[in-house]
Amino acid sequence: MKTKIFLISLLAVAGLAFMLREQRVITGKVTAVADGSTLPGVKVLLKGTRTGTFTDAGGNYSINVPDAGGTLVFSFAGMKTQEVKIGNSLRIDVALESDRVSVSETVVTGNKQRTMEMPAVNAPAYDQAFTYAYQTEHYPHWNTEEYDGINENIFHDALRNPLSTFSIDVDAASYSNVRRFINYGQKPPKDAVRIEELVNYFDYDYPQPADEHPFSITTEISEAPWNRSHKLVHIGLQGRRLPTESLPPANLVFLIDVSGSMNEPNQLPLVKASLHLLINELRATDHVAMVVYAGAAGLVLDPTPGTQKEKIRQALDRLEAGGSTAGGAGLRLAYATARKYFNPKGNNRVILCTDGDFNVGESSNAAMERLIEEERSSGVYLTILGFGMGNYKDSKMEILSNKGNGNYAYIDNISEARKVLVNEFGGTLFTIAKDVKLQIEFNPAKVKAYRLIGYENRLLRNEDFNNDKKDAGDLGSGHTVTALYEIIPVGVTSEFFQPVDELKYQKLKVENSAMKSDELMTVKFRYKKPEEETSKLIVHVLTDGKVPLNKTSNNFRWSAAVAAFGMLLRESEYIKQFTFEDVVALAQGAQGIDEEGYRREFITMAKNLSGIMARK
Repeated sequence: MKTKIFLISLLAVAGLAFMLREQRVITGKVTAVADGSTLPGVKVLLKGTRTGTFTDAGGNYSINVPDAGGTLVFSFAGMKTQEVKIGNSLRIDVALESDRVSVSETVVTGNKQRTMEMPAVNAPAYDQAFTYAYQTEHYPHWNTEEYDGINENIFHDALRNPLSTFSIDVDAASYSNVRRFINYGQKPPKDAVRIEELVNYFDYDYPQPADEHPFSITTEISEAPWNRSHKLVHIGLQGRRLPTESLPPANLVFLIDVSGSMNEPNQLPLVKASLHLLINELRATDHVAMVVYAGAAGLVLDPTPGTQKEKIRQALDRLEAGGSTAGGAGLRLAYATARKYFNPKGNNRVILCTDGDFNVGESSNAAMERLIEEERSSGVYLTILGFGMGNYKDSKMEILSNKGNGNYAYIDNISEARKVLVNEFGGTLFTIAKDVKLQIEFNPAKVKAYRLIGYENRLLRNEDFNNDKKDAGDLGSGHTVTALYEIIPVGVTSEFFQPVDELKYQKLKVENSAMKSDELMTVKFRYKKPEEETSKLIVHVLTDGKVPLNKTSNNFRWSAAVAAFGMLLRESEYIKQFTFEDVVALAQGAQGIDEEGYRREFITMAKNLSGIMARK
């Protein structure tokens, strides 16, 4: 009996050894045909088996295959699937082409999977590398995401409250985060929807500034598409676009969260892939340092010139996730590093990459707010790149962005990283005007009531407008900012506005000069140059030219479509009978030139959400 067992064991070992001898390792890199960029998150599968892997942050993969060969299948959302016969090769590099035909993707709702047909799109603006490639294996079945509550702006009486004051917001994190939910077949939480960030995700065709000010001002007024008895006012700012070679040298500190909560494919691996794109853009005059934090914070790369890209890449590629999250300590070290190597003639900036899940040391919203306010006067700016899902803490990152001199983007896939860090390189990383505020005075002879659409978390007291110590939003090179007001004209009865009783001890009346004026409103702007602490004032007057909606600019109608989309997501009481189908129709007529495909993607997303809502 023992002899038989011995022989069986010997045969098993021999068989295993034979199998091992019959295996070989194939390695390679996957890139995009369009621009040669590496593609993280590509699924590599041995055809006819369950053997597979994914490309890493640098587009590299490694897979065990039989010595006899076979066929490798490379699949990536938004790209054409490619099959390659292995033959005798030990290395197979692949370049994938954009797929402009319809894409069928698996989406997850709760714990259920279903297939959803995605209409044809421009793949570079729609490659959901980390959203789709990993979703069946890695979709989180928990949710501890955090969003600050938003109380939608109401209509205000123009006679009693003629002033409206707010800070600009160039952030667009809410849009890509909302897109992430919709791509999973879910309606996003109401408080994840910040309408101004949806509107400001897109570039608008505003003229470049022609005077000494760093931005131009465009205004327009017509009917509100969702309520034709109301008016819609469109205010647009266009930041001066500076050529890359004219931008000041950058002193950058990459602050990277490597805690355990970042140990998912759409977190630290996507962080690495995103920063690799930024490293490609570095110039000889730029320098990068790297700070990481988990249970503690540490400097892993001293300031390194942009010419030493390989050294920066190697430091980035060595990072691995694990441990708790000491976000406060990381921020302090990153700011200290930026200050130590401060360039008085340059752009000094911390780039924070995190899911916002701080849980060691200073971690409460109030503590993080105080920390960032302490650093605001240092001259060091802050760019926040948010990653991940399930445990994503949007509320913390919005606070850091709002209270510091910074901007905030949510990176849900490698295309979004390319948009933020390559296509919008100057706007994301180089400030041309800081503490930009708007104050609008409405003429009560023309306007009965008004409401600002969005910007609920950016409202300022009227007294703050002339206070140069009050922090406000920053405008980057080439950035556009758009704000919308919905107006109830004098003489129009609206269910959304009920005037209060007459005052007992004083009387309010409209001046004769206002009655005779054609002016609807006066828009005042304050801003500071990045190196100055005294603001400059610009005044702009708007009159109503009675332009019908179909004669307005693409800018006007596109921003109205996106705002209506946001109001529908938030289930706004002001949207009336407007539908997602109406949003699509309005947007399709205002798409204009769309080289990057972002507007086409929005229309596709609105169509998909219309279908999702119809099935609920």
